Amino acid sequence: MIDRYQTPEMALVWSEVSRIGRWLEVELLATEAHATLGIVPHDDAVACRSSAPTVDEGFVASVMAREEITQHDVAAFVDVVQEAIGGTAGSWIHYGLTSTDVVDTGLCWAMRDAADLLLSAIDELIDQLVTTAKTHRETVMIGRTHGVHAEPTTFGAKVALWALQFDRDRHRLRAARDAIAVMKLSG
Repeated sequence: MIDRYQTPEMALVWSEVSRIGRWLEVELLATEAHATLGIVPHDDAVACRSSAPTVDEGFVASVMAREEITQHDVAAFVDVVQEAIGGTAGSWIHYGLTSTDVVDTGLCWAMRDAADLLLSAIDELIDQLVTTAKTHRETVMIGRTHGVHAEPTTFGAKVALWALQFDRDRHRLRAARDAIAVMKLSG
């Protein structure tokens, strides 16, 4: 996305560091879930979490360099993570998962986080619109219909309608956010 069209918070959600960080968290959570089912030894799951690499620009660069060799983003990521964790614990990373499990779950996670930022901004906008509507509840303006002047109305009434529209949009976005926040791993 072009920098001028995004907030720093939204840029962070869609950054490479965040994307790879979400992938790592998906892998770790899956390993821990496998441990609770008795598939992965508990000590190995603990070792995966405690030895997991810090995802920063350097780590992302390592994954990208490995991708030049593997020609596959998730395979490169798994190789670098397994190497960083090491030992038998590292070998459990990506166990029972597909690339789609990791990528799609990470993407749903990002969309959920982006929706949360948008919902917060919509809440602020609605608050401002309500304040403006109240301030201008008696500010007379010409109404419009079919692109021509109509009966007089107030600017406050017009702004109140905008607030109502954004409230409906907020409900739709929240429903979409809740739907994409449910993730699954099928292997």
